[in-house]
Amino acid sequence: MEFTSLLAMLLVGAIAGWLSGKIMEGRGFGLFGNTIVGIVGAFLAGLIFPALGFAVGGGLLSSILFATAGAVILLFLIGLIRRG
Repeated sequence: MEFTSLLAMLLVGAIAGWLSGKIMEGRGFGLFGNTIVGIVGAFLAGLIFPALGFAVGGGLLSSILFATAGAVILLFLIGLIRRG
């Protein structure tokens, strides 16, 4: 993996994790945790959305959007597990 693609993935993950923490109000995990949630959310979105018929675009904005949606889903699931 190239350094630039790794850096871009971390940047998208950090932004998506921060956005998802703001959207889910109080369910965030700090900067490092939100970055991990954003990266895992991007992976989750890459699996779920194409299966539902949504095409994940190739641009930075669409990557952030889909990663944020995946991170919000992930934070929701983590919240359900924490309650139970």
